[in-house]
Amino acid sequence: MSEWSLERIFADLDSDIRRRLEIARQSFAQSSAKGNASENVWMGIFDAYLPSRYKSAKAFVVDSRGSFSDQIDIVVYDAQYSPPIFLYEKQTIIPAESVYAVFEAKQTLNAEHVEYARQKVASVRRLCRTSLPIPHAGGTYPDKKPVHIRGGLLALDSDWKPAFGDPLSESLGSGEDCDSLDLGCVATRGYFEFDEQKQEYETHEPSKPSTAFLFALISQLQSSGTVSMIDMRAYARWLD
Repeated sequence: MSEWSLERIFADLDSDIRRRLEIARQSFAQSSAKGNASENVWMGIFDAYLPSRYKSAKAFVVDSRGSFSDQIDIVVYDAQYSPPIFLYEKQTIIPAESVYAVFEAKQTLNAEHVEYARQKVASVRRLCRTSLPIPHAGGTYPDKKPVHIRGGLLALDSDWKPAFGDPLSESLGSGEDCDSLDLGCVATRGYFEFDEQKQEYETHEPSKPSTAFLFALISQLQSSGTVSMIDMRAYARWLD
C-alpha cells in the first residue's frame, strides 16, 4: 500500500492550477474569452481552498453612499455576516464592508497590467465603509476599524525576464497607498508580497509557485481578522 505524501499532494495541486490556466490561455482565441476562463480558474481555486468564511466572485463593489467601484475580476468577500446587495444572471454587487481582497487576472505580468490592477484596487479602497458596535453575550464590542482591503494581480507568466527584477519593483513602488498591491502570483514563476513589518516587497520563486501563493494569501487573510459589522440601515435609505 502506497504511503501518503504531502509534498506530492502540493505538487499535484500546483500542476493542476498551472495546467488549467494554460488550457484557458491556449484554447480560446478571443482575449475576453481567455480572460473569463482564467478568472473562473482562479475563483474555482479560491472557493475550493480558502476557508468557507470567504467567497469569490467577479463583481462590482458599492458603498452606502451609492458610489460604485470598477468591475473587479475577482472579489474575495465575507460569506458569513455580509449579504451581497444584488445577484442577477451572474452579475454581482457586493457591499464595500464585506470585501477582504480584490484581484485582477491577466495572462502575463507587465507594467501595463500592474498599473491597471492598481487603478482597479483604488476604485474599491476609495469607497466608504460603515462599522457598527458588535453585540456579544457579555455586552457590546465597540465598532472596529474596517480591514485593509488586499489588492493583487494574478497571471500565468511574465513579460519580464526575470519575472521579479527591477521593472517589477519600479512598477510596484510607484503610485500611492490607496492603489498599492499587496501580493501577486505568476503561476509559472512564483509570487510577490508586501512585508508590512519591513515595509518592502519580497519575491519568492518556490518549486510550487501557485500553491505557495495560495498559502501566502490565506496567511494574509488570517491576519486581517473579520470584516467590520455592516450598517444595513445605511443602505436601506436607498429604499425610500
